[in-house]
Amino acid sequence: MKLLIVLLLFPISMNEGLLFDFNKETNAKEWQIIDDTVMGGRSYGKFKIDDNGYGLFYGDVSTANNGGFSSVRYQMKTKDISKFSKVSIRLKGDGKNYQFRIKDNANSYYSYINTFKTSGEWETIILKWSDLYPSFRGQTLDLPNFKGDFLEEIVFLIGNKKNESFELLIDSIELVK
Repeated sequence: MKLLIVLLLFPISMNEGLLFDFNKETNAKEWQIIDDTVMGGRSYGKFKIDDNGYGLFYGDVSTANNGGFSSVRYQMKTKDISKFSKVSIRLKGDGKNYQFRIKDNANSYYSYINTFKTSGEWETIILKWSDLYPSFRGQTLDLPNFKGDFLEEIVFLIGNKKNESFELLIDSIELVK
Protein backbone atom coordinates (compact mmCIF):
# COMPACT_ATOMS: atom_id res chain seq x y z
CA MET A 1 0.00 0.00 0.00
CA LYS A 2 2.86 2.40 0.84
CA LEU A 3 4.45 1.72 -2.55
CA LEU A 4 1.21 2.57 -4.31
CA ILE A 5 0.96 5.87 -2.45
CA VAL A 6 4.58 6.72 -3.29
CA LEU A 7 3.98 5.89 -6.96
CA LEU A 8 0.90 8.08 -7.05
CA LEU A 9 2.66 10.99 -5.36
CA PHE A 10 5.90 10.74 -7.36
CA PRO A 11 5.34 9.53 -10.90
CA ILE A 12 8.45 7.76 -12.14
CA SER A 13 7.34 7.54 -15.73
CA MET A 14 8.41 11.10 -16.52
CA ASN A 15 10.88 11.09 -19.39
CA GLU A 16 13.49 13.78 -18.73
CA GLY A 17 14.50 13.76 -22.41
CA LEU A 18 11.04 14.44 -23.80
CA LEU A 19 11.03 17.92 -25.33
CA PHE A 20 7.64 17.81 -26.95
CA ASP A 21 4.88 15.22 -27.18
CA PHE A 22 2.06 16.48 -29.35
CA ASN A 23 -1.51 15.65 -28.36
CA LYS A 24 -5.00 17.12 -28.64
CA GLU A 25 -4.37 19.43 -25.66
CA THR A 26 -1.18 20.92 -27.17
CA ASN A 27 -1.37 24.69 -27.56
CA ALA A 28 -0.46 25.29 -31.22
CA LYS A 29 0.05 28.98 -30.45
CA GLU A 30 3.32 28.07 -28.71
CA TRP A 31 4.71 27.36 -32.18
CA GLN A 32 5.38 30.39 -34.39
CA ILE A 33 5.45 30.51 -38.20
CA ILE A 34 8.23 32.51 -39.86
CA ASP A 35 8.03 32.63 -43.66
CA ASP A 36 10.06 34.37 -46.33
CA THR A 37 7.48 37.17 -46.20
CA VAL A 38 9.83 38.79 -43.65
CA MET A 39 12.06 39.46 -46.71
CA GLY A 40 9.30 40.14 -49.25
CA GLY A 41 8.70 36.53 -50.31
CA ARG A 42 5.34 34.91 -50.99
CA SER A 43 5.52 31.57 -49.12
CA TYR A 44 3.11 30.79 -46.34
CA GLY A 45 3.05 28.13 -43.71
CA LYS A 46 0.54 27.22 -41.06
CA PHE A 47 0.73 25.14 -37.90
CA LYS A 48 -2.09 23.43 -36.04
CA ILE A 49 -2.88 20.36 -34.00
CA ASP A 50 -4.75 17.93 -36.25
CA ASP A 51 -7.73 15.75 -35.28
CA ASN A 52 -5.38 12.95 -34.14
CA GLY A 53 -3.34 15.23 -31.87
CA TYR A 54 -0.26 15.57 -34.09
CA GLY A 55 1.50 18.84 -34.84
CA LEU A 56 0.79 19.67 -38.49
CA PHE A 57 3.12 22.08 -40.32
CA TYR A 58 1.79 22.70 -43.82
CA GLY A 59 1.54 25.28 -46.59
CA ASP A 60 3.11 26.41 -49.83
CA VAL A 61 6.64 27.54 -50.59
CA SER A 62 7.03 30.08 -53.40
CA THR A 63 10.26 31.27 -54.97
CA ALA A 64 8.48 34.42 -56.22
CA ASN A 65 10.02 37.74 -55.19
CA ASN A 66 13.25 36.03 -54.04
CA GLY A 67 11.36 33.86 -51.53
CA GLY A 68 11.62 30.16 -50.91
CA PHE A 69 11.14 29.05 -47.31
CA SER A 70 8.66 28.48 -44.52
CA SER A 71 9.45 27.54 -40.94
CA VAL A 72 7.81 26.80 -37.63
CA ARG A 73 9.64 27.41 -34.36
CA TYR A 74 9.27 26.77 -30.67
CA GLN A 75 11.20 28.77 -28.08
CA MET A 76 11.71 27.51 -24.56
CA LYS A 77 13.47 28.47 -21.37
CA THR A 78 17.13 27.50 -21.51
CA LYS A 79 17.35 23.72 -21.19
CA ASP A 80 20.52 21.93 -20.15
CA ILE A 81 20.92 19.10 -22.67
CA SER A 82 24.53 18.17 -21.85
CA LYS A 83 23.52 14.62 -20.77
CA PHE A 84 22.24 13.91 -24.29
CA SER A 85 24.00 13.42 -27.63
CA LYS A 86 21.11 13.24 -30.11
CA VAL A 87 17.54 14.18 -30.84
CA SER A 88 14.88 11.70 -31.95
CA ILE A 89 11.91 13.02 -33.92
CA ARG A 90 8.89 10.86 -34.72
CA LEU A 91 7.20 12.29 -37.79
CA LYS A 92 5.44 11.65 -41.07
CA GLY A 93 6.48 13.80 -44.00
CA ASP A 94 5.53 14.04 -47.62
CA GLY A 95 8.73 12.72 -49.20
CA LYS A 96 10.38 16.15 -49.21
CA ASN A 97 13.54 17.44 -47.55
CA TYR A 98 13.25 19.48 -44.36
CA GLN A 99 15.76 21.11 -42.06
CA PHE A 100 15.85 20.62 -38.32
CA ARG A 101 17.36 23.71 -36.72
CA ILE A 102 18.24 24.51 -33.15
CA LYS A 103 19.70 27.39 -31.23
CA ASP A 104 21.52 27.24 -27.92
CA ASN A 105 20.69 30.95 -27.54
CA ALA A 106 17.45 32.20 -29.10
CA ASN A 107 19.06 35.62 -29.69
CA SER A 108 21.92 34.18 -31.75
CA TYR A 109 21.92 35.26 -35.40
CA TYR A 110 22.71 31.74 -36.64
CA SER A 111 21.23 28.28 -36.18
CA TYR A 112 22.68 24.79 -36.09
CA ILE A 113 21.07 22.76 -38.83
CA ASN A 114 20.80 19.36 -40.46
CA THR A 115 18.67 18.35 -43.44
CA PHE A 116 16.62 15.15 -43.47
CA LYS A 117 14.47 13.52 -46.15
CA THR A 118 11.03 12.22 -45.27
CA SER A 119 9.68 8.97 -46.68
CA GLY A 120 5.94 9.62 -46.70
CA GLU A 121 5.52 7.08 -43.87
CA TRP A 122 5.75 7.37 -40.09
CA GLU A 123 9.42 7.24 -39.16
CA THR A 124 11.88 8.24 -36.47
CA ILE A 125 14.65 10.61 -37.51
CA ILE A 126 17.69 10.60 -35.21
CA LEU A 127 20.18 13.45 -35.49
CA LYS A 128 23.46 13.66 -33.57
CA TRP A 129 24.38 17.00 -32.02
CA SER A 130 27.82 16.73 -33.63
CA ASP A 131 26.20 16.63 -37.11
CA LEU A 132 24.37 19.95 -36.65
CA TYR A 133 26.45 22.66 -38.33
CA PRO A 134 26.22 26.45 -37.94
CA SER A 135 24.46 28.31 -40.74
CA PHE A 136 23.10 31.79 -41.42
CA ARG A 137 20.87 32.60 -44.41
CA GLY A 138 21.90 29.44 -46.22
CA GLN A 139 25.63 29.89 -45.68
CA THR A 140 27.68 27.48 -43.59
CA LEU A 141 29.71 29.40 -41.02
CA ASP A 142 33.31 28.75 -40.07
CA LEU A 143 32.40 27.79 -36.50
CA PRO A 144 32.38 24.46 -34.64
CA ASN A 145 29.37 22.16 -34.93
CA PHE A 146 26.82 22.11 -32.13
CA LYS A 147 28.30 21.17 -28.73
CA GLY A 148 25.01 20.07 -27.19
CA ASP A 149 25.18 22.02 -23.95
CA PHE A 150 22.02 24.14 -23.99
CA LEU A 151 18.86 24.48 -26.05
CA GLU A 152 16.46 27.44 -26.40
CA GLU A 153 14.84 27.01 -29.84
CA ILE A 154 13.67 24.23 -32.16
CA VAL A 155 12.79 24.92 -35.81
CA PHE A 156 11.49 22.89 -38.74
CA LEU A 157 12.13 24.59 -42.08
CA ILE A 158 11.38 23.74 -45.69
CA GLY A 159 13.30 25.54 -48.41
CA ASN A 160 14.17 23.32 -51.36
CA LYS A 161 14.66 26.16 -53.89
CA LYS A 162 11.43 25.36 -55.73
CA ASN A 163 7.71 26.04 -55.60
CA GLU A 164 5.97 23.29 -53.65
CA SER A 165 3.21 22.46 -51.22
CA PHE A 166 4.27 20.68 -48.06
CA GLU A 167 2.88 18.77 -45.09
CA LEU A 168 4.81 17.52 -42.07
CA LEU A 169 3.13 15.71 -39.15
CA ILE A 170 5.12 15.71 -35.90
CA ASP A 171 4.37 13.28 -33.08
CA SER A 172 7.25 13.80 -30.64
CA ILE A 173 10.68 15.32 -30.15
CA GLU A 174 12.91 13.59 -27.63
CA LEU A 175 16.50 13.94 -26.43
CA VAL A 176 18.58 10.74 -26.55
CA LYS A 177 21.76 9.88 -24.62
